Amino acid sequence: MRPARERGLGGYQRYRLGRSVFQWGWLSEPLGLGAGGPIEAFLPVLFFAILFGLSMDYQVFLVSRIHEEWVRSRNSHRAVTVGLSETGGIITAAGLIMILVFSGFLLGNGLTIKLLGLGLALAVFLDAFIVRPMLVPALMQWLGNANWWYPAWLDKITPHVTIEAHEEPGSPIPADALGLRPVPDKVSEL
Repeated sequence: MRPARERGLGGYQRYRLGRSVFQWGWLSEPLGLGAGGPIEAFLPVLFFAILFGLSMDYQVFLVSRIHEEWVRSRNSHRAVTVGLSETGGIITAAGLIMILVFSGFLLGNGLTIKLLGLGLALAVFLDAFIVRPMLVPALMQWLGNANWWYPAWLDKITPHVTIEAHEEPGSPIPADALGLRPVPDKVSEL
């Protein structure tokens, strides 16, 4: 749920920025985009597909490192701090590279290509410099050990996949050990 909310919030802000420049004409003259106008109908879908892939890449990279540290130390606050410190620079550098690549689209002739480039550059800026290094760690620090709670009934039906052959999948941590209230297995128990 958390990654979906983060993508929803970030995606909404990205679309608002693109709409401000292209539909309302904000900063369009200095960027050489001409007067404001309608946005091509296929571009929001294209934005979503590309940005979903990029943001998932950053998310998996960050959270997998945080999870590795949490498995080792069982200290959520330490895990978030170590995970962000070890991956933050790489995420920022990758974001900067993507911003430069997408900004290069502004040098093209077509308005659609310019819209694509500016929209993606702004979106990657928000994702790599605000959402991943600030909002995700802040939310994970606030949630503490609740980040890693997994319902026992769901653990029984999902496969345990690991890259390292020597690791044995661990059992889920009970909710009461994390200080959480157990979730009932049936709706009728609510």
